[in-house]
Amino acid sequence: MCLRRQRLGPHLVGSLTTVPSIDFGRALREARNANPAAMPDILARSATAFGATDLVVYLVDFSRTVLEPMPDRSVHADAPGSEELTTTMAGRAFNGQQIVTADRHDDVRVWIPVVAGSDRTGVIALSLPSVDDDVLAACVELGIVAGYLIAVHARSTDVYDLYRRRRSMSLAASMQWDILPPLVLAAGGVSVAGVLEPAYDIGGDCFDYAVNGSFLDFAIMDAVGRGLGAARTASSAISSYRHDRREGRSIVAMHTNLGSLIRSLHQDSSFVTGLLARIDLASGALTWTNAGHPLPLLIRRGRVVGELHCPPTPPWGVSACQPSVKTDQLEPGDCVLSYTDGITEARTPDGEFFGVERLIDFTDRHAAESLRPEEVLSRIVASVREHQGSGELGDDATALMVRWDGPDRAESATAWA
Repeated sequence: MCLRRQRLGPHLVGSLTTVPSIDFGRALREARNANPAAMPDILARSATAFGATDLVVYLVDFSRTVLEPMPDRSVHADAPGSEELTTTMAGRAFNGQQIVTADRHDDVRVWIPVVAGSDRTGVIALSLPSVDDDVLAACVELGIVAGYLIAVHARSTDVYDLYRRRRSMSLAASMQWDILPPLVLAAGGVSVAGVLEPAYDIGGDCFDYAVNGSFLDFAIMDAVGRGLGAARTASSAISSYRHDRREGRSIVAMHTNLGSLIRSLHQDSSFVTGLLARIDLASGALTWTNAGHPLPLLIRRGRVVGELHCPPTPPWGVSACQPSVKTDQLEPGDCVLSYTDGITEARTPDGEFFGVERLIDFTDRHAAESLRPEEVLSRIVASVREHQGSGELGDDATALMVRWDGPDRAESATAWA
């Protein structure tokens, strides 16, 4: 079997117009009034324009360990099974964000990353009589269109959500996933990646972010406890943060109002730790507050240079307190890694904590490889799982990594590493 990998670089995007036979405008018009679960059918019909057959859409599950096939509704002869991310062609395409091809006896099997904006959604597998640069360019566009169609129509059907679930999800976890932004963003000179574990039983951990004009706002929060009560508290906290952010309020106001809300709604000793931050994308100035949360790590030139420090207030909900605001100057390429204590407090069966020093060591190791933020987080979580000695973490563990690429690299975050 002969393998080929086609990197999805800007040169391919620029050549998309060389395949005029594919009418993606027609596909979008067809999708507008279609059953929201019928996007695989629309994609299959579009792909026939360049000779594709046997199309299967795979969606990544919530834990990001396997790709789950959607039901075959076209002509595929075999019933496909789940594809592991670490051992399969589909997994290579997903993890590497590049087309992977395999020459077979009478055709070529092609695996195409599916992306919605910057967020990796899954993989399309299809068969072609042969491939060349123009056909591969059309495949790139098919993956992009698939990502947007699925993201839009997933809002009006449960089908896509259900095929991402490998097992039953707790109500608390379902609440958390419903309020999350996309796990990955790469745009305007900034990249963001987040991860939550255990994916099917997360309770009080959450994060949020938004690019508004020349600023990136982001937050990470950890509500005390586990289960439904923690999820309700976290949902209140995120809602307060988003409301004030959208009202154009300052970080100080957001911080103060969030604490007031938790105290007024949850008078049962509930509280939330967290960080609120804003990056000026033109200057790299990072302004932030800390509500009793673990200190974020600063990664510069592929190394953790230390923790960022800001005088903390008590956690939100404990007592009213005017927050201190800290400003740190980022350099182009700097990353800020924020995390909840479920990362550092993961422990071996005999009680040894993962700890901050081990987190710094693993972050150093993976950041030095010039990986994308989402890949660094994926490897850190794998390290935490290995340390704990079980496939699923015993406590909520969340991490959020933000990379600022500098004022002169507005397009760099959208380029493939």
